[in-house]
Amino acid sequence: MVDLQSQYTKIKSDIDCGIQKVIDSAQFIKGTVVSEFQHDLETYTGSKHVIPVGNGTDALQIALMGLGLQPGDEVITPTFTFIATAEVVALLGLTPVVVDVDWETMNISIDSVCKAITPRTKAIVPVHLFGQCANMEAILDVAEKHHLYVIEDACQAIGSKYNFSDGHTKQAGTMGIVGCTSFFPSKNLGCYGDGGAIFTDDDALASRMRAIANHGMVVRYHHDFIGVNSRLDSIQAAILKVKLTHLDQYITNRQTAAAYYDACFASLPNVLIPYRDSHSTHVFHQYTLRFLDQSKRDFVKEHLAAHDIPSMIYYPIPLHMQKAYADPRYQTGDFPVAERLANSVLSLPMHTELEEEQLAYICQHVIEALKA
Repeated sequence: MVDLQSQYTKIKSDIDCGIQKVIDSAQFIKGTVVSEFQHDLETYTGSKHVIPVGNGTDALQIALMGLGLQPGDEVITPTFTFIATAEVVALLGLTPVVVDVDWETMNISIDSVCKAITPRTKAIVPVHLFGQCANMEAILDVAEKHHLYVIEDACQAIGSKYNFSDGHTKQAGTMGIVGCTSFFPSKNLGCYGDGGAIFTDDDALASRMRAIANHGMVVRYHHDFIGVNSRLDSIQAAILKVKLTHLDQYITNRQTAAAYYDACFASLPNVLIPYRDSHSTHVFHQYTLRFLDQSKRDFVKEHLAAHDIPSMIYYPIPLHMQKAYADPRYQTGDFPVAERLANSVLSLPMHTELEEEQLAYICQHVIEALKA
């Protein structure tokens, strides 16, 4: 699904040099390079404060802790997403309230959000799924009306830009009170281990989240908050500092591969290519087809595997149908779009190193399977 070795080969000298500098300095934790990467990412995203942390899940948890949410507070999030979004809500004793998604964008449904708001609702966590921003203008309007926090899960969408109706543009993760991203190796901006970051323009919130990420310390050995231990180590920061300079080209490469797929699949019956929202650029963390016939989807997946072509179903089980999140409020059938997507989606290989010969081979076998 990804080719990190080929990507590394192209930037090997810079990566190796960055890692060696960290080793030579012996500043493995909170080294200078972490601050440098933080500054570079602030410049790239336009966020006033970037807080590097251990991973994307930690970023979400620290964001919720920083906002001071209390047990029983309700947090709205889509049911069609990776588990981490709801996981941190539940871990903190908050109440996850899952809602349906839009069939075309696969992002959180505004109508479903509005119907789910109660007096106990305190926050909305939209997920910018597969590399395209959710309908942030509408989400922010709803949040303002109901005095809710918006915490963006931008773990799959770093570099995506959202265009507001008044003409201004913001990066994914920089529109809500706080945004979160992941640097898992397969992400568009990935390190060679675990890593993540938090974005905010709020000075006081930034200070509190930095402290929470460091055992709740503002001054060394003075613990003002209940905290955690979550930090981006210097070697990962050195890798990310190099890769950030290539991120725009990586996005272009993914968009070029997506355009090739589109040209091959757009006219096929009973298959839908990824929808492009006019308000958001798509950075294609995943290239996800939707099949109108689940049996055909499953056959295509088997056919691809037989020809050594990987593919993945992101995600096969919506959150409300997961055993760990079983809730009497929700039954099978309550979120028809998410459940339909779980039976429809198939993600094809998508990364920065895809060559035309590889794309042609993948497309050939998808088409062969559909015609079988």
